[in-house]
Amino acid sequence: MNKQKHIPPDLDEILKEKKKDKKFKVGFDECGKQLELTYLIMQLRKKKNFSQAQLAEKIGTTQSNIARFESGNQNFTMQFLQKIVFALGGELEIIVK
Repeated sequence: MNKQKHIPPDLDEILKEKKKDKKFKVGFDECGKQLELTYLIMQLRKKKNFSQAQLAEKIGTTQSNIARFESGNQNFTMQFLQKIVFALGGELEIIVK
C-alpha cells in the first residue's frame, strides 16, 4: 500500500477565509496568536517526522501534554515552548512591536 504523507493546509489561507466571519475574528483576536503559534509548531513537528510521543520523550513530558499544547487547550510557559522548539531544531524568536 502506498501511503501518502498528509500536508497540513496553509494557515494564512485558512485564517484569511475564517476572519471574514466577525464572531471568529473577535475570538481570534483574543487568543489567536497562541493558536497560530501552536499550529506552526505542530507543522514543524510533522515536517521533522516526530510523533507527539517522540517529542514528549525528547523533552521529558507526556504525549498527552503535547496533544493539549497542540490543541490550544493548555496555556504554556516560555520554558515549555523553548524546549519544544529546540527539540525540533528550531530557534525561538519573540518580537514585540
